[in-house]
Amino acid sequence: MQTIAIIGGGPSALMLAAMLDEKKYSVHIYEKNAAVGRKFLVAGDGGFNLTHSEDLDSFIRRYTPSDFLEKALRTFTNQDLCEWLKEIGIETYVGSSKRIFPVKGIKPIEVLHAFIEKLKSRHVEIHTQHEWKGWTDQDKLVFITKGKEVVVSADKVVFALGGGSWKVTGSDGTWLNLFKEKGISIKPFQPSNCTYQVQWPKDFLEKHEGQWLKNISVVCKGEEKKGELVITAFGLEGGAIYALSPLLRKQLVTTGVVEITIDFKPTLTHEVVLQKMTRAGNKLITKILSDDIKLTDTHIALLKAVVSKEDFLNEDILASIIKNFPLAITGMSPIDDAISTVGGIVLTEVDKEFQLNKLPNHYVIGEMLDWDAPTGGYLLQGCFSMGARLAKVLNE
Repeated sequence: MQTIAIIGGGPSALMLAAMLDEKKYSVHIYEKNAAVGRKFLVAGDGGFNLTHSEDLDSFIRRYTPSDFLEKALRTFTNQDLCEWLKEIGIETYVGSSKRIFPVKGIKPIEVLHAFIEKLKSRHVEIHTQHEWKGWTDQDKLVFITKGKEVVVSADKVVFALGGGSWKVTGSDGTWLNLFKEKGISIKPFQPSNCTYQVQWPKDFLEKHEGQWLKNISVVCKGEEKKGELVITAFGLEGGAIYALSPLLRKQLVTTGVVEITIDFKPTLTHEVVLQKMTRAGNKLITKILSDDIKLTDTHIALLKAVVSKEDFLNEDILASIIKNFPLAITGMSPIDDAISTVGGIVLTEVDKEFQLNKLPNHYVIGEMLDWDAPTGGYLLQGCFSMGARLAKVLNE
């Protein structure tokens, strides 16, 4: 029987361990925290979005680069995940946003406990408070546990150490230099799915911080994403802008500022918005915006804060601005505040089954690798699918 050492205890590691052939492998997870799944639990704070119900071809296109994860996502699909979760006692449902959650009443800790029970049933050994510190000269694994150095030898090694966000969970990216010293190409981490900086007018922010802009679309360089946004002291966050992260990040690095536009009413054409204004008779423009076009107080306040009085009273110009509201993005939030990161190990350093080209029998999965995905269940599904795909490969 071969020994597999899995370093890290996040979603990709847990799924891999749960699917490895217990008759073929002795499986050991090494986690530096006092328990596995700490970031997994933090991800459930705002509603535990496990995956998305989108059709698979569209689902795959959400990833950057999509071809890197396609085989894994087809091996273990969003539907496969739901069926597997059901097998371990976690029923799921599709929400109104088409995102998939555990049925109401099931808490994130219960999902994690179901994973752990599955691992126990498959005789996976979990070693907590084991912080990986690198390799010996013979490429054995070095850990620090309770102040002591421990050297571990394994037939196969899988790294699942996470990215660089939410350091409090242990996902701090300090492993980057260890791989760099091995001659493995890495990229510094950058924030993704984060708050984007906007210089709001002070008076507007004081009254509308924390308010949502729902059922809108955001356009950047011709690419459009529908969803919702929330106004923050720093700028904007929410699914509609998270989905543009690769493009926004690239433009910010290049130019330091990115121009976006927001369509406040993507279900209405410019002509329909204009008609609603011109047919409203002698009503005040603010009442027209509220009653006839169904803009919220936050939409209207944002228009008044940015648009000149002359343009605000010009129906044609105002209709155009409602459909193409301009904003300048001037930065990103700090990396530790981001939901996820990009960067890490360059994808050309691993083969098509996640094995490091320069270290045979050493594999890398999860957010350690330089791929990107929006929120909405895509991040977790990507990690689960990589774990499942690698398990299939190793079991063959």
